[in-house]
Amino acid sequence: MGFFSNLFGSSSKRKVVDAKKRWDLQSRAGQGSMSKVWKAFDRDLGRTVAIKFNDKVKTAKFEEKFKLQGLKKPPEGEICVGLRHDNIVKTFEHGVTTDGEPYLVMEWVEGLGLNFLIDSRHQQLNGNRVNFVGQLCDALQFLHDSKYLHRDLCPRNVMVTTDGVVKLIDFGLTIPYTPQFCQPGNRTGTVDYLAPEVIKRSSTDHRVDLFALGCTAFEMFTGQLPWEKSLNSDETVRRRLNSPPRQAKVLKPDMTDELSAILMKSIDIDRNGRYKTATEFKEALAGMSKTDY
Repeated sequence: MGFFSNLFGSSSKRKVVDAKKRWDLQSRAGQGSMSKVWKAFDRDLGRTVAIKFNDKVKTAKFEEKFKLQGLKKPPEGEICVGLRHDNIVKTFEHGVTTDGEPYLVMEWVEGLGLNFLIDSRHQQLNGNRVNFVGQLCDALQFLHDSKYLHRDLCPRNVMVTTDGVVKLIDFGLTIPYTPQFCQPGNRTGTVDYLAPEVIKRSSTDHRVDLFALGCTAFEMFTGQLPWEKSLNSDETVRRRLNSPPRQAKVLKPDMTDELSAILMKSIDIDRNGRYKTATEFKEALAGMSKTDY
């Protein structure tokens, strides 16, 4: 237990919960490379919640990478409970189960994933794309102002409630926004949304999230990614480094030149050419002459 105790803190310092006694697990709600999410009834809170269980071995290995660099990364739960924003999924509690799995208790979001809305060309997107991207901008701006980088912003990590509220989720890769955590060498995130500087293993800053935001918006408005999707991640990386993004207006001819230019700026290969903040991107979209997309 020494390795896990040193990594996650001793059980006396973290809440330890018997999962079987605390929660009635009802259905699987999602799964990531290091976690599983369940819809559950919380007997202590007396409500339906989302429970995220992080794989203890994979999480330990992930956290250990930072320790080897002399960095103290706060656990995901600690980050999440401090994030209070209408467009960020609310985390009520975090701790570790009696089986040693780190857990997060989150609000249950009644809605659909943005990736599903895009892939199915769902009617909920019609007339709401500018609004939804704007809400996502608000969430990301709050995160950056709170001195964190998300590092895995993509449609899979965005929920849209039945009444049209956008929720940014999954902070498993989130790091403090400090120079120490932005050093060159780390290639982390979902490959189709990685900024060129991440692929090149250069130093990073908040503009890696802005690039991922731009790719997400591009996909919402055109139904396609800026670079043609490949089943091979190495090929995706090669395309990103060796070819320019496809023009939004070429993929969606009925799009205005104004919107196309905004989307292309948001995914500029040169980070200095992108919008400086998420708020600036939101304001550009809100300032268009046509916003009923």
